[in-house]
Amino acid sequence: MINIFKNKKTEVKEEKPVEKKESVNPKKRTGLLYGVVREPHISEKATNLGMIDQYVFKVFPRTNKNEIRKTIEAIYNVDVLEIKIINIPAKKKRLGRSVGLRGGYKKAIVKIKEGQKIEII
Repeated sequence: MINIFKNKKTEVKEEKPVEKKESVNPKKRTGLLYGVVREPHISEKATNLGMIDQYVFKVFPRTNKNEIRKTIEAIYNVDVLEIKIINIPAKKKRLGRSVGLRGGYKKAIVKIKEGQKIEII
């Protein structure tokens, strides 16, 4: 660099490349997809489906079949063959004069490979 002012020294600083730290996503860090499966759905129908290698889970509303498949396979170490998704709508409930809604939810019916089991209870 050319020094215009003779009494001042000009130093040339080399810029070091800034290393970007990758944000650690907890989903990628552990290999499991948290925020996908809420809980197993236990009912009479779900118990009967368990006898034919189908299990019912409540899932978060924004999940898709691929995320559900990866999560179930990672948590329970089973092979998922088929997934069916059902959206249960909110229902109107009433107590005296006050009217409200019981929240809806999304559930998934997961069919696994024959001979494999998921211990829910």
